[in-house]
Amino acid sequence: MGILSWIIFGLIAGAIAKALHPGKDPGGWIVTILIGIAGAFVGGWIGTQVLGISINGNWSFKGFLFAILGAILLLWLYGLATRKKGA
Repeated sequence: MGILSWIIFGLIAGAIAKALHPGKDPGGWIVTILIGIAGAFVGGWIGTQVLGISINGNWSFKGFLFAILGAILLLWLYGLATRKKGA
């Protein structure tokens, strides 16, 4: 995929992840794109290395689903890292 495809893919996956993830999430569109792109990498790695599921490099429903799940995981980890102690 070209860089523009990764940005669009990340934007869509990140926006869906932010909509599905409860609570306050960070940033605007740039952060959404970055979380979506990072989520695609994390979700793809989890799918292939941990679960043994083959995910090809092209746009696919399976790859998109793992990108969204990866972005939700990153949003959850971000929430854990930024949560105030005692709150």
